[in-house]
Amino acid sequence: MRPIADPPGLPARRGAARLLDAVLHKGIPLDGALDGALRGIQRPDDRALARNLASSVLRWLPDLDGLIDGATQRPLPDDSRARMALRTGIAGHLLLGTPDHAVISTTLAQLEGGPRRLAHAVLSRLLREGIKLPEVPTLPGDFHRRWAEAWGEDVADAAARGLAQEPPVDLTLRDPATTDEWAETLGGVSLFPGHIRLARGIAVPQLPGFTEGAWWVQDLAASLPARLLNVQEHDAVLDLCAAPGGKTMQLSAAGGEVLSVDMAPLRLERVRENLTRTKLRADTVAADALKWAPKRQFDRILLDAPCSATGIFRRHPDVLHVKAARDLAPVVALQAALLDRAVAWLKPGGTLVFSTCSLERAEGEDQLAGLLARNPGVALQPVEAGELPDGFAATDGAVRVLPGTVETRGGCDGFFVARLKKA
Repeated sequence: MRPIADPPGLPARRGAARLLDAVLHKGIPLDGALDGALRGIQRPDDRALARNLASSVLRWLPDLDGLIDGATQRPLPDDSRARMALRTGIAGHLLLGTPDHAVISTTLAQLEGGPRRLAHAVLSRLLREGIKLPEVPTLPGDFHRRWAEAWGEDVADAAARGLAQEPPVDLTLRDPATTDEWAETLGGVSLFPGHIRLARGIAVPQLPGFTEGAWWVQDLAASLPARLLNVQEHDAVLDLCAAPGGKTMQLSAAGGEVLSVDMAPLRLERVRENLTRTKLRADTVAADALKWAPKRQFDRILLDAPCSATGIFRRHPDVLHVKAARDLAPVVALQAALLDRAVAWLKPGGTLVFSTCSLERAEGEDQLAGLLARNPGVALQPVEAGELPDGFAATDGAVRVLPGTVETRGGCDGFFVARLKKA
């Protein structure tokens, strides 16, 4: 008697469940969990589906759990196999178009020796009732309240809309003078010289210009810190916390003599690979910037500091589900220490840009105020409107990019950027 074959797509769904367990219960970032959770899954399409399913669940988690809880008499434990399988099954049906029969077969197959009857009853009821998700996701935890209190209800609502789906793909060009040429070649639009925006889901390595290193993937907001540093030819430039290398490449392309420092050797290797592909040059050092010190001072320093990363939730919805996004004290202290060291390494008259991809005042405006109070020899160098893309604005001399910025043109990540001058 032949064994019953697994239903198609089962490896991907099992992989998605392991990814979700890594993010939700172990605090591992989604991309950092891929190798371990998807070990043994050979087919590229299964691996891609597993990540897509896990990402979809993370975008809509409170709403998916609401549907599940509404179809059970008693709430399932958050870490139960049944809840995890139901999350991936319902997300596949509502967000990826998985047919009813495939939802049931792949969900139940994940629960061999487990509560299959319960899961079957829940799925059957939900599918029979023609369930739907709300128009926009519910932000997890207290993020809607936090961001509404900090920035206004309209910003919190825009964040929820931004969470609903993958954002478009942004590219930064090695040579901004070729913007019109590359926009036409790639079929994209430009929101600023040196920037191209493409449709979401595009296969980046197959695009013209990738192999020859004419551009790299980088969100428009993420490109602002290096732009605002205003590097000149032969400036001595220090890029702290440099991986994955987008800002290093910008600084090198502008003509700077760049030293890139990052404490993660594997991430720094990615910086080197990107430099090789783009035919740009920078020296690299794998070191902890709290213990390492350079042998000279620099004309310009970029500190894109470690942070809660809540501003990149559109591309990485897992950031809203890990502890670092809720407990800010350790990372805020780290940022302050790094800033003070960066100031000491800056030449008199030199420029420092401090940035975080965070939507928290503690990692932006409050951090800047603390820096200025501790370092009287440093002053804010205000950013002018003409230095920014249309739709972006400087507030009190610094740049705060919030959800809703250029939303009708595809939006962008959340960022804080401040530029300072040493007396």
